[in-house]
Amino acid sequence: MIYLMRHGLDDERYVGGYSKIGLTYEGIKQVEESTKYIKNLNINKIVCSDVFRARQTANIVNIELNKEVIEDNNLRELDKGYLNGMYKPTAKLLFPQYFGELSIYDSYPNGESMLDLYKRIKILLNNIDKYDGDLLVTHRGVINMMYYILNNIELDMNKERFNVTHASIHELDLEKKLIRRVY
Repeated sequence: MIYLMRHGLDDERYVGGYSKIGLTYEGIKQVEESTKYIKNLNINKIVCSDVFRARQTANIVNIELNKEVIEDNNLRELDKGYLNGMYKPTAKLLFPQYFGELSIYDSYPNGESMLDLYKRIKILLNNIDKYDGDLLVTHRGVINMMYYILNNIELDMNKERFNVTHASIHELDLEKKLIRRVY
């Protein structure tokens, strides 16, 4: 069994992606609440995205678990290129086309498209068994892609489809290749 956790709430006045924006007070509290559930799981180690908000989340969880924490850049969110970490009002002025209707093929300037992320996570899933027994602290986009791929659902731009909220926990059953939200 592998457990996936989305990071806690970060400052949403800034574009996410590979941003260096940390968790808000509310985000820290969300992670602390989720940790109450996680501490009852049999976790070998914590593997997290190297993006700051995921590392911060992993470190908060680890206060309770006291496990090895490793960073893995394969767990990164969608690369939003020049928009990563940019103050949203500025980003909307400079790149207004990225705040309207995008398709899965539209790449962020010097970044990825949703289809690129999908392909990247499909490769990750080919080797996912190396994380058996681990908690993966990552991002909504990564967890969403796993839902799309494992449930054979055609990729679209619906971020809300799988209820991957801040600090939510999802269980990936390796034998059945099924993913479901557990917290």
